[in-house]
Amino acid sequence: MRIYNTLTQKKEEFIPFEKNKVRMYVCGPTVYNYIHIGNARPAVFFDTVRRYFEYRGYEVNHVVNFTDVDDKIINRAIQEGASPKEISERYIKEFKEDMKALNVMPASHHPKATEEIDSMIEMIRVLIDKGHAYVKNNTVYFKTRSFKEYGKLSKKNIDDLEAGARIAVSEEKDDPMDFVLWKPKKEGEPYWPSPWGDGRPGWHIECSVMSSKYLGEQIDIHGGGEDLIFPHHENEIAQSEAATGVEFARYWMHNAYINVDNKKMSKSEGNFFTVRDICKEYHGQVIRFFILNAHYRSPLNFSKDLVVAAKNSLERIITSVRQLDYLLKNGGLREEGLSDSENSILHDADTLEDKFNAAMEDDFNTADAIAAIFELVKLANINCKAENSRTFIEAIRNKIVTLCEVLGIQTESREEIIPEEIERLIEERQAARKNRDFAKADQIRDMLLEKGIVLEDTREGVRWRRR
Repeated sequence: MRIYNTLTQKKEEFIPFEKNKVRMYVCGPTVYNYIHIGNARPAVFFDTVRRYFEYRGYEVNHVVNFTDVDDKIINRAIQEGASPKEISERYIKEFKEDMKALNVMPASHHPKATEEIDSMIEMIRVLIDKGHAYVKNNTVYFKTRSFKEYGKLSKKNIDDLEAGARIAVSEEKDDPMDFVLWKPKKEGEPYWPSPWGDGRPGWHIECSVMSSKYLGEQIDIHGGGEDLIFPHHENEIAQSEAATGVEFARYWMHNAYINVDNKKMSKSEGNFFTVRDICKEYHGQVIRFFILNAHYRSPLNFSKDLVVAAKNSLERIITSVRQLDYLLKNGGLREEGLSDSENSILHDADTLEDKFNAAMEDDFNTADAIAAIFELVKLANINCKAENSRTFIEAIRNKIVTLCEVLGIQTESREEIIPEEIERLIEERQAARKNRDFAKADQIRDMLLEKGIVLEDTREGVRWRRR
C-alpha cells in the first residue's frame, strides 16, 4: 500500500509502527453549529480509510476529537443565552446524527478537549521545563524558534513567516511566530486552574495531548483537511516532538476543499450548505457516494447536477443488487455446482476485485475503486440469469455488496420519498393528532422512519430529516 505523505510530498509505502495495527488521529469539529458539506469530506474519507484497513485485516485505533471550548462556542452561547457546555453538547449530538446519515462509524475514541485539561497542563509544563515555552502575564507561549524543524510540514520558512507577522497590542510574545499554549481567563468565559493562573488551553495543544493519550507518542496517520496544514498541524508537530523527542506522525494525509458551484463556500456568497440541509433533499448515502467519486486530494465541486448524477449512479448499483436478491428469492436457480462458464465469469469478478484493491492500495483512490464496482455491476447485469446456479449468483452478489461496504455504501433498497410526499404525510399526521387519533399519527411516524425519515416535534412545528 502506498500513501501520499504531505510531509515528504510523495507517495510512500505504508509501514505502521506496529505490525497489522493502525493508529490514526483525525482532527474533529469545533462543536458550535451543524457541520457543513466541507466538514463531511474528511469525515467520510477517513472513515473509508479505516474501513479499508479493517477489510485488509488491520486493527485500527481511530481517534476523532471534539473541540468543545473555543471562541466560536463561547460567542454562540452568549448569543443564545446558554452555557458553552450546553452549546457543545447539543452540537456533539447533532454531529453524531449527521455521521449516522453519512454512514460514518463512530471513532474508537471521541475525546473532548474539556475532559483533557489536566493532560494539557502537564504537556505545557514539560515544554516549559525543556525550554520550549515561556510564561508572560499568565499566558504561556510556545517558543517556535526552539524547534529547529518548524515548517517541515507546510514547507514554510520561519523567517518569511515572521516578516509578514504582526504582534497585537495585547500580546507580549518574545517572537511574532510564537503561539499560545495557555491563555488567561476572561470574564464570562469557562476557565480552569493552572500553575500559570486560571484560564484555558490554546487550540493546538489539545490535539497533541489527545493523540498522545489515546494512541501513544508516535502515530501512524494524522489526517484532516488541507486547511489545517498550517498553522494547526505544523504547530502540533512542533509542540509534540519538542515534548517527546520522537517523531510524532509517520504519515500526514490531507483532503482537498469542497467548492460549491465552482466557488469557495461562504455564507456571504449564499452557497453555504450544512449536511443537515442537504440531507433533506438527498439521502446521506448519496452524499457519501458523491464525496467518494473523486480522489481525496483533488478539489471537489458540489452542485445539484453533480449530486443528482451521483444519485443516479448509486441507484444503478442498488438496482443490480436488488435484481440479484430477486433471483435468489424467486429465480428457481440451479442448486448444483458451478458450470465452466460460471467459473470463468467468477474469475473475471475476482480480477475486478483485485482492480478495486489495487485502486485503494494506491493512495486510497476511491474514484477508481468505484469504477471497478461498476464493471462488476455490468458483469452481473449481463451474466446473472434465472438459469444460473445459486452459488454463482450468491458469489457475484456478495462481492458487489462487500466492496460497497468497504466504501461505506449501503446496497439495500430503500423506497425514495420526495419532499412533497413527506410534507403531505406530516400534514396527515398533524390532522390525526388534532383528532386525537394517536394510533394513526404513530403509524405515519413509523412508516416514515422505516423509509429513513425522522420527524422531530419542536416548538416551531414539525421538522424532518433523513436518517
